[in-house]
Amino acid sequence: MEKSVFEEIPTEKIYTEKAITVGTFLGGPLVAGYFMAENFKVFGDFDKARKTWIITILATIFIFGLIFLIPENINIPNMIFPIIYMGIAAYFTKKYQEKQINTHIENGGEHYNWWRTLLISIIGISVLLGAVFSISFLTEAANGRLAESTKKYGTMNHEIAYQSNINENEVDKIAVAFEKTFFFDDAITKYVYLEKIDNTYEISISCNESVKDDAIAAQPFVQLRDDMQKYFPHNKIILKLVVDNLDNVVKRIE
Repeated sequence: MEKSVFEEIPTEKIYTEKAITVGTFLGGPLVAGYFMAENFKVFGDFDKARKTWIITILATIFIFGLIFLIPENINIPNMIFPIIYMGIAAYFTKKYQEKQINTHIENGGEHYNWWRTLLISIIGISVLLGAVFSISFLTEAANGRLAESTKKYGTMNHEIAYQSNINENEVDKIAVAFEKTFFFDDAITKYVYLEKIDNTYEISISCNESVKDDAIAAQPFVQLRDDMQKYFPHNKIILKLVVDNLDNVVKRIE
């Protein structure tokens, strides 16, 4: 059927399905909400545009709240969450906007170019990361990690970094126990991070990633924890074996 010459050509631009999908993958769920809400405005459905923003904000809070709740000893590939919310965005775009997007294009309407899509995605991920880092900063501050101190022991200057909720006397006792168990020796300088949660000492020790799946490689640390526990009958001792940084816990021994 031929299109009437009197049919109005759309004057506003929209975001295509592909732009929404790619932009969401690059920029996160906030970008998906922005793209879809802007499309709804062009289509004259302002109520759906408003609801899209509400759902987007709630979904973003839920997703990143879930990420923060995942135990640090569980390693999830970094690509999982972008793929998940990209898939969700693609589904809702197809369900609620595909027909209107196609009609818009068929009627001669234009869509935004990839440069704008990329720019919005960069802005979106910047806002998102800023929020995540702010939450992480506040969490670290609440846990005392931002107000930590360090003490050194022995001729090798073995170092214990510890949080503000731990007093020096406690740190000294940990150091003495390390000396008695020969972990603090005269061969290699050791660096550990000490946390106290309720009545439990969690001690992070840097190690090789092989201890994750190698029981033999992990055995010295198991023995170390057992020996340390003897010196602290009223406190639970947990060793967290980390690789590269404190958040990358490859094995937890308790």
